[in-house]
Parts: sequence; structure tokens; C-alpha cells
Amino acid sequence: MTARTLTVRDLAQIAIFAALIAALGLPGALTIGAVAVPITFQTLGVMLAGAILGARKGFFAVLLFLVLTAAGLPLLSGGRGGLVWFTTSPSAGYLYGWLAGVAVIGYLTAVLLPKYPFWPALGATVLGGILVIYLFGVPVTAMNLGLPLWAALVDSIKFLPGDLAKAVVTVLVARQVHKAYPGLIPVAVRRKPSIAAGRAGR
Repeated sequence: MTARTLTVRDLAQIAIFAALIAALGLPGALTIGAVAVPITFQTLGVMLAGAILGARKGFFAVLLFLVLTAAGLPLLSGGRGGLVWFTTSPSAGYLYGWLAGVAVIGYLTAVLLPKYPFWPALGATVLGGILVIYLFGVPVTAMNLGLPLWAALVDSIKFLPGDLAKAVVTVLVARQVHKAYPGLIPVAVRRKPSIAAGRAGR
């Protein structure tokens, strides 16, 4: 995929998905267990941004949301906002993980398009939307709360059922969107050996 300047349409899509992530925080958050990392719907917005917009636009959508939140806007679930949620909060690592996760989902989705088969798409969404995000979130939770890494890892299991459901929803929605609006994500170019090259090797 070649780099190109963001168009007005791209910027509109980025703004829409940043707003979607914010809107998914309106229902609030649920805190379960001893570790104060909330369960929210906003990870669904991150997964959708990657699967529908791709790595580049999805990354910028999440980045826009995080910058506005860091500036003090109460966009995180429960009306939270400000730099504290990016530094000493137990959930700070998950926010940074959103940036890496959306990029992974977007990149792998581009590879899977235009067919976008369900199971590989689900695997891509789980990899970026769960494993990559947890890779950032769990160690930071352990560090900020002074917990052993294994304790933070065990506590993170409570997120898995909901996050798996979000991944399934993401794939189902993204499949329909890509069928209706093909071209939202540039398809990864697969180079094939030329006929002349094949003959030369014989």
C-alpha cells in the first residue's frame, strides 16, 4: 500500500470513527474484580475502525480520540478524561494498545480483502483487538498497581468473553460494509511471478 495524502473523505471517516468510539463510552463502564480496569464497549469501536477503515485511517481515528481525551475531554467511558488516564491509571496500557491493535487489524484486513473470509477475519481481529491490546495493557496494569505480572494477567481473563463477542460483531459488521462499499481499504497487492521470469528459470 503506497502512502498518500489524506483526502477530505478520509478525514471525514476518521472523525466519524473517533466519534463512534466516544459514543460507545456513553453506556458507562463495568468494573469487576479487585483490579480497577473497567469493561467498556469502546474496544468494539477500535476493532471496527481497523476492520472497516484499515490500518492508516483506523490508526488516525483512534489517535484523534486519544488526543482529545488526553486534552481533557471526558470521552472515555464513565466520563473520564485527562492525562492521568494515560500515565498512572491501571488501564493506561490498554489505551496505548488500541493504537497498535487497530493497526494490526487494519493491515491484516487489507490482506484478506476482497474476500474477507469469516474465520481468518476473526483471527485477525482477535490478534489485533485482543492479544496485541493485552500485550500493552497487562504489563502496565501490573506496573501501575505494583502487582505481579501473573496476577494482572489472570485478572485480564475477565475481559475475554466480552472481547471475543466484540470481535465476532466486528467481523459480521465489517463483512457487510465491505460488500456494500468496496474500496474503503486498499487491497494489499500480491506480486505474482511473470511468465517471462518463469520461463527464464527453466
